[in-house]
Amino acid sequence: MASAQNQTLPQVDQTAVKAAQAITLILLLLGFVLDNPWLVAVAALCQLIGATGVRWAPFALVYSLLVRPLGILKPNVQPDHHAPHRFASLVGGVLDAAAAVLLFLGAPVAGWILAWIVIVLANLNVWAGFCMGCWMYYALSRLGLPGFRRRKIS
Repeated sequence: MASAQNQTLPQVDQTAVKAAQAITLILLLLGFVLDNPWLVAVAALCQLIGATGVRWAPFALVYSLLVRPLGILKPNVQPDHHAPHRFASLVGGVLDAAAAVLLFLGAPVAGWILAWIVIVLANLNVWAGFCMGCWMYYALSRLGLPGFRRRKIS
């Protein structure tokens, strides 16, 4: 009976979410090491596109066309909502976009601080399974803010 109930719940491939976070990490860390704001801008653009939920989002394409078919990672589909993960991608994308703008404007300290906030939070998700953006989404949902209507699936 529990499996039939799970089939009616929305499903999210948690591996796809973590793969997107890992790609974000790689882009941002390479950007930092190479002092290249374009890599930060690419990460931001990919995150912002991913936040829309379109199937052709860059990180989703890398996962579905390369990572999964090559057997690098296996899907881990769990009952979950997409909205909190998209919100997390939006928050990361906005922070990275602001970081890129600051870097291009010649404010490297402020730009890299913003990028490193995303690096730390993405690491938390990849290695510890804690999504700060999802936590924020559910906190806003509990407060009853419009647009944050999904409740955490237990």
